Amino acid sequence: MARIEWITDVEKLPLSEEEKAKIRKVSEFFPMKLTSHYAKLIDWDNSDDPLRKIAVPFEEELQEWGYLDPSNEKKYTVAPGLQHKYRDTALFLIAPTCLGFCRFCFRKRLFIKEKNISGNEILLDLEQAFEYIENHKEVNNVLLTGGDPLVLPTEKLRKVIERLRSISHVNIIRIGTKSLAYYPQRVTQDPSLVEMIREFSLPDKRIYIMNDFNHPREISDETLKAVDMLLKAGAVLTNQTPLLRGVNDNPNTLRELFERLSFIGIPPYYVFINRPVKGNKAFAVPVEEALTIFENAKIGISGLAERAKLVMSHATGKIEVVGMDEENIYFKYHRAADPENEGKFMVFKRNPEAYWFDDYTEKVAEFSFKDNLAKVS
Repeated sequence: MARIEWITDVEKLPLSEEEKAKIRKVSEFFPMKLTSHYAKLIDWDNSDDPLRKIAVPFEEELQEWGYLDPSNEKKYTVAPGLQHKYRDTALFLIAPTCLGFCRFCFRKRLFIKEKNISGNEILLDLEQAFEYIENHKEVNNVLLTGGDPLVLPTEKLRKVIERLRSISHVNIIRIGTKSLAYYPQRVTQDPSLVEMIREFSLPDKRIYIMNDFNHPREISDETLKAVDMLLKAGAVLTNQTPLLRGVNDNPNTLRELFERLSFIGIPPYYVFINRPVKGNKAFAVPVEEALTIFENAKIGISGLAERAKLVMSHATGKIEVVGMDEENIYFKYHRAADPENEGKFMVFKRNPEAYWFDDYTEKVAEFSFKDNLAKVS
């Protein structure tokens, strides 16, 4: 694997002593970690630079707000580092760290004290996890996440993917990563990684690379090379991003991100309402404002560029924000932990101050698509 140069020391940032002092205060609690590649993309003369906000600590992170596990991942953890929330999908948290620490990370609980990561958060007993998948034939896709799986040596990652490929009912393997933004050299300078993708991304069982581009400027020339190599190796690439205040919370920026990604072969997949995570208040955009931004961003672009769904990764499932009118806002369960909620359509009175699904307390109507269709028929 290519040697990665990380910046973890605040003193190495090209900033004033006053700015460093503020950052140091935050990094004592929420550590800093960014690659030298990403540091070169940041406009260090602009304190409001969106890429700087993504990767560099800032004072507002210490605001009291949110929870460390707002999606209640603990509830769906069936073994250390193994989550099974949706019937057909399992998560392997196989990486204990990332190529960079996003300031808006929804699993920042793992990195608050990186040397003391809880043993029940990261997958250490791989064989136990493989046996679980073998015994649950309803699981047809497995997401490798963490942390960032591409932090691992290719040899270790290969063993995991090879073992999953030996389980006949696992048809999709997904790799969640921000490497193509933070350090695309992880792909361009490691031929063995590309060959591994080529070997195990099969015509009838693809490997999906789930990318995390938040802003158009993260797509560098080196990124384009990495994308091309992965596509030619047979991987399927998609993108998901939270909607982030000060980063992509205006239609023009989000539209440009959607279009550029579609041009290079990475169609948008999800846009997330930012979870109410501890330290994330500065990034939060109210649900109804987020929907307005999202819908305006899709005006005048191709169908390929506007394929993303606006969702919340709620404890009960992925809840899609479908639309709103003058009085009501409309939601649908895109994925549900409880099969009874699959496809359920929900209507609530609008609340411009709502940041999360739980903020909609006045429920005016709730029914499932199946029930409604049955009544129509």
